Amino acid sequence: MIIIGIDPGTLHLGWGVIRADGTRLVHLEHGVIHTKEPAIPGRLVEIDDALQQVLARHAPGEGAVEALFFAKDPQAAAKLGHARGVAILRLMRAGIEIFEYPPARVKRAVAGRGQADKHQVAMMIQATLALRALPPADAADALAVAVTHARIHRMDVALRTGRVARTR
Repeated sequence: MIIIGIDPGTLHLGWGVIRADGTRLVHLEHGVIHTKEPAIPGRLVEIDDALQQVLARHAPGEGAVEALFFAKDPQAAAKLGHARGVAILRLMRAGIEIFEYPPARVKRAVAGRGQADKHQVAMMIQATLALRALPPADAADALAVAVTHARIHRMDVALRTGRVARTR
């Protein structure tokens, strides 16, 4: 299964693509979309165009997007929501099933604790996917969302097929 992970942002949107083969996770590609347009509408078009190219290259079957979190700045939250909306719409139009994960759950899944900082997440992603170099923070976060989805999906399949004992 090919999974794209997305860390939304209107200035810098991180993305990462992995393949999950059973218990093995394989890095395919990652990057950051750095928008250049000064106004939000132009940035959203840039995000949509760039994501469309990524999806065409990899044809993922599932997409994992970081969920909104509480932000002290309502304007920042609104801008983040715009970027998430464009990413979700692009994935939907490509027929990709979408899953959302809150930041703390992603950090817990890849770094072992929900308060892990960006550098810790990037280091764990580098180790997990056997990357030669530390990925940029936004791309590392996107890869972390994809890895989280792969691990949760694998556990769900194991529970449904009875390959893992259920706990009470």
